Amino acid sequence: MNAPQQFPFARQSAGPAPLRRPGSLRRTTSIDSDWPDGLGQPWLMTGRARDLLTPAAGDAVALAAADFRIRTSPMREIMEIAATPDHPRLNEMVGVRAGGASRHALAATLGDIRGTPIFQLLDDFAGASLVAGWNWSRWTDDWQQRMAGNSQKSTAGKKGRMVNICTGFTEGASSLSDDGSVDHADQSSTEVGPLVNPDDPVGWHQMPEQQGKPMARRARRIDIWRAEGVIKVDAGFQDSGPNPQGTRTAIHEYRVYAEIDEADDTLLSLQVLPLILPFRECPGASIKASRMVGEPVHGFRQSVLDTLIGTVGCTHLNDVLRAFADVPTLARMLPK
Repeated sequence: MNAPQQFPFARQSAGPAPLRRPGSLRRTTSIDSDWPDGLGQPWLMTGRARDLLTPAAGDAVALAAADFRIRTSPMREIMEIAATPDHPRLNEMVGVRAGGASRHALAATLGDIRGTPIFQLLDDFAGASLVAGWNWSRWTDDWQQRMAGNSQKSTAGKKGRMVNICTGFTEGASSLSDDGSVDHADQSSTEVGPLVNPDDPVGWHQMPEQQGKPMARRARRIDIWRAEGVIKVDAGFQDSGPNPQGTRTAIHEYRVYAEIDEADDTLLSLQVLPLILPFRECPGASIKASRMVGEPVHGFRQSVLDTLIGTVGCTHLNDVLRAFADVPTLARMLPK
């Protein structure tokens, strides 16, 4: 068996968000996870989002905002849900489990609000809930046993077996144990600083302080603007949480640059920077992501999953790219 290609560990954060450009639009989202009753018990996920227009002259304008509160079971099923803005069919999501099921249910029940901040937040419930529990590894050595003891089986991969789920878990990878589960012994993570740029404090929506206990945050940023006859995109993505030392640790971070033809939404170019990833095999997905060039971005929520499937893709990089489906909607809000 040929071992999958390995790379140096990705352990370099991009730091705070870049300064906003005049004539740009920035969407920021965050999903915070908190376990008030401890690991292995239902937990709370709080999502926040904002679309902020920075005109060529004058003050920035918030064009839209959204938030949600989800109580989820240890098996990542939605037990309770509330959102602003509300939707008449929102409660139909109760009982839905995160993953493919939640994405299909979201498209079927709230598909009429695609492109909005609240749709992006709800779509991200699947990925955010998958990785959130990792932050407990910073706080306790028996986190895996405690999770398994309460939920009986893993909600990741194929009942905990991760072989060939993604590039990082290709058969033979250093990330896998003999039984196909994740080998956390060689897992990498990186200390990170704040996402908010001190020279641009309104560049992110308001996020609560996380400190003193296990919590998790999935944060993403998409900047778009017009230049050189195309739509330029600069996107950032990070999964992180507080650690007992009083700082933050990240397990995933990507920075993605793209150019999109505004006339037909075609992806013209793509550059993926794997900044923080847990295993040596993971950065390989960044190379394969170029397969999306030439595809219309408005269909990325599905086409990314169809094209960057299994060992061709990375679950979390796919989440970054799927959000590009909203770029055509955001571009229509840019000043001409």
